[in-house]
Amino acid sequence: MLNIACMSEIIEIVDSLENKIGKLLKKLEQERNINLKLQEELANSKNENKDLALSVIKWEEKYESLKMANSMLGSNENKTEAKLKINTLIREIDQCIAQLSE
Repeated sequence: MLNIACMSEIIEIVDSLENKIGKLLKKLEQERNINLKLQEELANSKNENKDLALSVIKWEEKYESLKMANSMLGSNENKTEAKLKINTLIREIDQCIAQLSE
């Protein structure tokens, strides 16, 4: 009888272990699915961040162009900056002409 009782306990323990392992495997699969979704969200967020960064750069360029146009139209706010940029452009043009003359 002792052997039957021991075998019965062993079977219960094995069944319990199988049940727990099954639950762990199911939980592991759920966690893997969550991980995949999070990786996709991260990739999407990174792409969106790149797009927004490019958009910011474009808007900054437009803003600088607008500032320059306003200063050339007579706005007092950015006249000095516009004059410096114009002088830089004139110097660059002069250098190009000098190189072409040589």
